[in-house]
Amino acid sequence: MVKLGLVFDLRNPQAWARPMAQVYASALDVAEEADRLGIGGLWFSEHHRFVDGYLPQPLTFAAAVAARTRQARLGTCVMQPALRIPAQLAEEAAVVDILSSGRLELGVGAGYRVPEFELFGVEGNQRYERTEAAITEIRRMWADGSVTPPPVQGSLPVWGGFYGPRGARLAGRLGMGLLYMSRARFADYSAALVAAGHPAESARVSGLMPIILADDPDRTLHEIAPHLAHQQDTYAFHEAEGTGKEPRPPVDPYELTRPGPDGAPASFQVLTPQDAAIYLRERSRDLPVEHLILWASIAAMPEHVVNRHVELVCHDLTRELGIAP
Repeated sequence: MVKLGLVFDLRNPQAWARPMAQVYASALDVAEEADRLGIGGLWFSEHHRFVDGYLPQPLTFAAAVAARTRQARLGTCVMQPALRIPAQLAEEAAVVDILSSGRLELGVGAGYRVPEFELFGVEGNQRYERTEAAITEIRRMWADGSVTPPPVQGSLPVWGGFYGPRGARLAGRLGMGLLYMSRARFADYSAALVAAGHPAESARVSGLMPIILADDPDRTLHEIAPHLAHQQDTYAFHEAEGTGKEPRPPVDPYELTRPGPDGAPASFQVLTPQDAAIYLRERSRDLPVEHLILWASIAAMPEHVVNRHVELVCHDLTRELGIAP
């Protein structure tokens, strides 16, 4: 059964800044309410040294959410094993799994930002090798009791959040799920999965879907356009940071909502639940999808927009997709 999820990054941009304790408390309230309304998953992202305070430690926040929720799966979308000692990550993940009574889904990525690797004293050009070694070691530690206590789940789900073919093949080789919705990358992933001796039917896909739900999409897009611009422009700035390259020019947030060349999906959309269901069915067609994940908020967008978005995801979109509560 496909589960709908929400991902949190806890950004606090200067233009709409609040005390960080308030930002975190509000996110906990949203997560708790979404869980009460039947959301399938609550996911937490990771970045370091972002100007807006992007969440740096997703498992720490997931532990707090575990204590406030009862049914939603809790996931990282994604965190970076290359920045951590495997034993530390194995222990932290196990603790969250215990606190949540076995609800953790560990989504990982290789990372890409120079300042993040510098902060942790890691060579960025070894990020894929470090990620693979870390996941292999973490699984071994869980299996043989090298770290204690063990996670509740006998086989804790691990996902590879990789956008390129190299990462997709890595996810397949290690028998992870692929945390990226792309038919081209799924082909790379599934081929590597089978080549490594994993059953073809063990393939599984999830992905972050770039949509916000609203009753009046045009009005809501106008409200959140500055927040969307901040999100995209800071991603571009921080991706270029430390590389010697210039970040791309500031985006036109309205341009992001238009289809790309050759009918490619728009980079971002505000949709009604009915249109979102059509979009999600098309994106997930013929793929073994487990989780469809939407942003909980775009760069501190207005609270009333967040709350209505969450309601529409949990009630209307769930109904449109025929997902059992």
